[in-house]
Amino acid sequence: MSDPSVRATERKITRYRGQDAKEMQDAVTVEEPLEIRVDGTSVAVVMRTPGDDLDLTRGFLLTEGMVQKPSDIFEISQCPSQETETGSGNVVDVLLTNPETVDLKALSRNVYTSSSCGICGRATLESVFQQFPSIESEFVIKHELLATLSDQLREAQQTFAQTGGLHASALFDAEGKLLLVREDVGRHNALDKVIGHEWQAGRTPMTNRLLLVSGRVSFELMQKALCAGIPFVSGISAPSSLAIDCAEEGNQTLIGFLRGETMNVYAHPERLLS
Repeated sequence: MSDPSVRATERKITRYRGQDAKEMQDAVTVEEPLEIRVDGTSVAVVMRTPGDDLDLTRGFLLTEGMVQKPSDIFEISQCPSQETETGSGNVVDVLLTNPETVDLKALSRNVYTSSSCGICGRATLESVFQQFPSIESEFVIKHELLATLSDQLREAQQTFAQTGGLHASALFDAEGKLLLVREDVGRHNALDKVIGHEWQAGRTPMTNRLLLVSGRVSFELMQKALCAGIPFVSGISAPSSLAIDCAEEGNQTLIGFLRGETMNVYAHPERLLS
């Protein structure tokens, strides 16, 4: 059983209940990168909530076809780290029994950093902002308009209404008008569809747009929104700790639990007008 204390943290938020706003601490899910190294080669960085990391690594190696049976792993260990929010190690080292049978280069994925043991959220953020600068935008939206967006999204999710099994990403303007919505079984795919459509149409960076996603807001979604120049991101569910950090660094307003007039503002509340 993994330690549940590493799965949540607290962040300062502004909580709205109608027109009433209150500063308070709120529990958010921890999200941190886990680097997987096989025989000294970084093969992946996966964003996860800490806990059961060795099992996660084993499952990853199995499903990626790198191992076939438990005896294929000679040794597996987690590197300690002093730089993470949770204090748990964010690198897993794996030694294979027969490394010559695996083409590590062919299986390697994009790795944010392959620095010394102890990859952490800060290193990941620094890597992101080497690629994408923080957003400069004068976009603002009224609280009363923001409260209407979740209903608009729900009405536009035709496939979700039929199946109940799809995520959605939607773009709105400063007047609260729905401009574009895309659905997909994967929330990252839905956002990629939105960004790809606007990019093809020559409408990026989207510094005058608000993004609403149907589920939780992860670091990957914030990174994609940063890449597209979107200054305002809202989610129907919760953001993770690293998503909040990314929003703060990227000068992006981040709202979670957007359900009518109820919402939590996690970063840059100045874009939300009373």
